[in-house]
Amino acid sequence: MNGKVIGIILIATGVFGGAGVYYLQEYGFYETIEATSDDMVQMTSVTTNAPEAILFTDFQAIDADSSPIRYRACFATPQSLAMMTETFEIYDTPTPLNAPGWFDCFDADAIAEALDTGAALAFMGTENVTYGIDRIVAIHEDGRGFVWHQINECGEEVFDGNAPPEGCPTPPQRTE
Repeated sequence: MNGKVIGIILIATGVFGGAGVYYLQEYGFYETIEATSDDMVQMTSVTTNAPEAILFTDFQAIDADSSPIRYRACFATPQSLAMMTETFEIYDTPTPLNAPGWFDCFDADAIAEALDTGAALAFMGTENVTYGIDRIVAIHEDGRGFVWHQINECGEEVFDGNAPPEGCPTPPQRTE
């Protein structure tokens, strides 16, 4: 066989393989989530230690079954940031994760910058929404809100194959 034909086949395989991986990462597994109830955005109350619904409008969200940390949402809330700081649990180590480029309401870099400058605050949405994964809610001063899933300290240890740290819930049994 001619070397050029083999080279073309190898290059074509690489291009199509790369395009397939890109498509699957950006589009393939995501599905849009509709706001079906008034409790689609929740934050953990400082008095009850349980997630409580907040008022919201303009809800947009995506999720994928392929990973528990692919959830992203954007919304607006009329509730004041000052009231929320007195009512809901602040989250100390928020790290917004990138969303696919087509989900343009969620800009992880802009959210992180707003959190760093104090233009937004992060709150605990739901702790262990899935074992080792917390749902984080960030609210801007102007009422824009963002939600993402983030691995917590229990998840970091257990997902690395270690025993959970003291104070963590018992991890679920693996099924193999």
